[in-house]
Amino acid sequence: MRKVLIIHGPNLNLLGKREPDVYGSVTIEEINSALKERAKKLKLSVDIVQSNHEGEIVDLIGDAEKKYSAIIINPAAYTHTSVAIRDALQATKLPAVEVHLSNIYAREEFRRQSVTAPACRGQISGFGSTSYLLALEAIHSSF
Repeated sequence: MRKVLIIHGPNLNLLGKREPDVYGSVTIEEINSALKERAKKLKLSVDIVQSNHEGEIVDLIGDAEKKYSAIIINPAAYTHTSVAIRDALQATKLPAVEVHLSNIYAREEFRRQSVTAPACRGQISGFGSTSYLLALEAIHSSF
């Protein structure tokens, strides 16, 4: 069974109560539950991690090739700033999909640039929690 690493970046542990007008009212627990359910239907295994720490995210990506077939990542605020996460994604030979709940290109100017997306196979944004499920479907179809 293929295994996918799903990484939620900083502040995503606050989903459901943080700016629901932007990020919706769905909690990270609800997203994780939906991901596990969809993965089961797709005959995939998922490990899901949330971290507010850039170095931990870099370590997760760096170690991923040993255990995973693909990565789904929502770098959150690190999308716009983390060359370290970009470099880790670039260094791994695993396909990665960048995910965002909101459409980052319709938001503030500083959010419209992703430094991490060029190191990913693709990006899905603007579909709320469904963005994660679409990423899982995309990963599945690429195997």
